Amino acid sequence: MTTKPLHVALLGSRGIPGRYGGYETLLEELAVRLIARGFRVTVYGRSHVTPPGLTEWRGAELIVLPTIRTKYLDTPVHTFLSCLRALREPYDAALVVNSANALFVPILQLSGVPVALHVDGIEKRRAKWGPVGRGVYALSERLACVIPDALVTDAEVIRRHYLERYGAPSVSIAYGVDPRPPRETGVLARLGLTPRRYFLYVSRFEPENNPHRVAEAYRAVGGDLPLVMVGSAPYASAFIAGFTRGADPRILFPGGIYGEGYRELLSHALAYIHATDVGGTHPALVEAMGYGNCVVVNDTPENREVAGDDGRYFRAAAPDTLAAQLEEVRRDPEQAAASGRAMGRRAALLYDWERVTDRYAELLERLSGRSPGAMAWDSR
Repeated sequence: MTTKPLHVALLGSRGIPGRYGGYETLLEELAVRLIARGFRVTVYGRSHVTPPGLTEWRGAELIVLPTIRTKYLDTPVHTFLSCLRALREPYDAALVVNSANALFVPILQLSGVPVALHVDGIEKRRAKWGPVGRGVYALSERLACVIPDALVTDAEVIRRHYLERYGAPSVSIAYGVDPRPPRETGVLARLGLTPRRYFLYVSRFEPENNPHRVAEAYRAVGGDLPLVMVGSAPYASAFIAGFTRGADPRILFPGGIYGEGYRELLSHALAYIHATDVGGTHPALVEAMGYGNCVVVNDTPENREVAGDDGRYFRAAAPDTLAAQLEEVRRDPEQAAASGRAMGRRAALLYDWERVTDRYAELLERLSGRSPGAMAWDSR
């Protein structure tokens, strides 16, 4: 007798194809690989992000719903509508991303769907949130420990936070990278770049990712190498204008670049700058390592966990420390290349999408009751 494919729902992000941040990257990479393992996958996305009329992407079924496009309502309104819509489908299990969505998990559970909640970093610490936003995330953090059927963390630092602060065990699953050679897109020629002759920064332009401090630090770096700062952010126009207007003329601000163009930039950079203050395992850092970049990294416990001993570290609050690291890289590109090769080996060992998907497949199968055995909690 043929076994019916396990039908899983992926909710809480902007949707796929991934054209914004870490959650979108996770769900796209995960959906494609779960389908290859025999799963049926439905991904919920937002109408202002998903291309019009798109109902399927790389084998995943897409359900596109509206939201209210404001800083505080975009995510919760869309997730609320997604969970209501999901009640119409007989899912075997669901993965919800973003700790702010913990409040909506019981809607899915009403129909008997077991739910795993991916909480990412400690969101209440993000500088972009005001008192209300931080309060919501503080409450959501507590709810995440008791409401979902499984809690998913993506870094050891975050796993320990939930375990030590709340006594909540979690399933720890990192992000991955698939460093396949990109197709030529012409992005380097369009931006006037030469391979191994530019620095690269990729992130949402939000305060906790420190793009303003990176731009400030670059003024003290010698030479004529461009710094390409790829990114954007909704609801942050005043903040972005504060560091892009009057910036060092060597800095390029091309906006968001995705897919093959993004991978082409990763493949040819002299070094990658990662300046985040908050979060768990950042997909952009893992991807930069996977593509063999020398990584210049803000010195936080989460970032050290990912980049290890071969990363080059600075303190975002002290832009001169970043300038000093970039000056060393500029003066010794051979050492930067050697560091990049070490990063590539580390990524291949620790951050492989196939192994990541194996962990998620096991989790979803156990949640659904399809696979016997207890949940593999990481409670050490």
